[in-house]
Amino acid sequence: MRCRPARLAARTPRGDHGVRKRSGGPRQWETPVADTRTTDILIAGAGPVGLSAAAELCRHGVHCRLVDRLPARLPYAKAVGIQPRTLEIWDRMGLARAVLETAVPIRGQIVFVNGRERARIDLTLPPEVPYGFAALPQYETERLLEEYVAGLGTIIERGTALLSFTQDPDGVTVRLRTASGAEEEIRVGHLIGCDGAHSTVREGLGLTFEGGAFTEEYMLADVEADWDLPHGFGVRSSHVADDGSTDDLLVCIPLPGRGRYRMSMLVPPELSTAGAAREPGRGGEAAHGPEGGDRTPELSHIQAVVDRLSPRPAVVSDLRWSSVFRISHRIVDRYGDGRVFVAGDAAHIHPPTGAQSMNTGIQDACNLAWKLALVVRGEAGSELLTTYDAERRPAGEEVVGRTVRHATHGVETDPDDPRTVLLREAQLLVGYRDGPLAAGSYGPAGAPQPGDRAPDCAGLTVPVATYPLRLLDVLRGRTGHVLLLYATDLADLTESACTTGLRTVAVLAQETALTARDALPVPGYRDTAGEFARLYRPVGSTGFLVRPDGHLAARFPLTDTAAALADCRKALSAPGDAALG
Repeated sequence: MRCRPARLAARTPRGDHGVRKRSGGPRQWETPVADTRTTDILIAGAGPVGLSAAAELCRHGVHCRLVDRLPARLPYAKAVGIQPRTLEIWDRMGLARAVLETAVPIRGQIVFVNGRERARIDLTLPPEVPYGFAALPQYETERLLEEYVAGLGTIIERGTALLSFTQDPDGVTVRLRTASGAEEEIRVGHLIGCDGAHSTVREGLGLTFEGGAFTEEYMLADVEADWDLPHGFGVRSSHVADDGSTDDLLVCIPLPGRGRYRMSMLVPPELSTAGAAREPGRGGEAAHGPEGGDRTPELSHIQAVVDRLSPRPAVVSDLRWSSVFRISHRIVDRYGDGRVFVAGDAAHIHPPTGAQSMNTGIQDACNLAWKLALVVRGEAGSELLTTYDAERRPAGEEVVGRTVRHATHGVETDPDDPRTVLLREAQLLVGYRDGPLAAGSYGPAGAPQPGDRAPDCAGLTVPVATYPLRLLDVLRGRTGHVLLLYATDLADLTESACTTGLRTVAVLAQETALTARDALPVPGYRDTAGEFARLYRPVGSTGFLVRPDGHLAARFPLTDTAAALADCRKALSAPGDAALG
């Protein structure tokens, strides 16, 4: 994939979804053209994580290539859960609407044990959270991301495998094998490995991949079921033996389409290869994910499990895809070295419990991409790239540990209160307060602090609009850092606070009048519903700096704006006059 700055792509006509079309004809993928520019970044792997990295880099105007060894997108419903936090990230990119038009809601889960309903879990989030849980087959997620980056003028280089690489202080030399079988040597500034559990990039870096493997084998199947269970609810049905162990299991996740589910279950003896799990060798080879070969489950295998465990009589049909798969749990010792990085399954693998894997990988990609963009553009020092490991590896360790505990003992054994468990599963509690970019704290206990997710809020108004907006509406499409100035009085919006060189938005307190006559020095919105103040808990007039990935970089008294931004630039190793992206 060749990623060109958005300013170039904007000159090309686009179709309904932002995909470039040749004039007078149907949507087509264009043939790559010769490009003599030095490539800033090469991304290996065009799954959801690699596509997300490419999308963010392209949005920030950074030139990259995206290669994938597969000749075409795989039609498999592997990762299907979309977390609310991922939808927030896609909203800022401008992709959320396309996802909402394609995905189905996940409203909860019904738990059956030995044929009896034991629990009905409603996935209800606080009202200020803009999105709920959703399900979308991975091939559809990849299609939407692929169309999105195509709208930025990009082409995936299919059938192109990364063979090896070497790096030096000035760049990375990479050997590729193209779809024609020819080998190509290229020079890039940085390399990102989004190439999965058996990552060539991870092996080339010599990273360890410590962990273990589950002994159980499972089947996955994308099928239709004709039962009368409530729409939008997942199903977990198990059989517990007299000794308390679970000896049979069926998990069903709704998919788009009438009665469509992705079902997972224990593998039957005739398809089992007990004890065949591979131990990691050099580079961390791991038995994880769908397996090929002649052990593909048939509809009869799926029906047999449904007959045993379904809470309602049901017939499954229209098998689109099935596979035997194994589960490992592993994480690298570091997320990068020098100019080379890993993200997603190349960095961490774990049980699918709670649909954390793909969503965690997408957050990896977004965290790394904005930092790389600043460095490539010369707006931050290369030291900033070390914060990728410092922020994301602890998040990966937490996810691996939690999903292993939940897979082994059940989510119901989690010691935290149900609200906290749900917010964590939604990935709304991921934060970097202890990271190197968190610039101290300011404000009352319980207020969002640097490193925390910047909460969304509703009820923002402007005189021209007859309807209220959300903060996500205000931030949508913006790249780089955004400075939010919360003012209890119009006089607090001084020239020094508003002329920082940053993208700046004023949020006026609920009691502060804003009329069409007011000439604000920056775009302004009134906190008419008082929700911004409730969620951000400002102390009088307060400034908030929001990072490109939607986390807070700083909060400070409005009178200290210049000093606070200088501290942030120092943390980024940025030049004194840098605009922070």
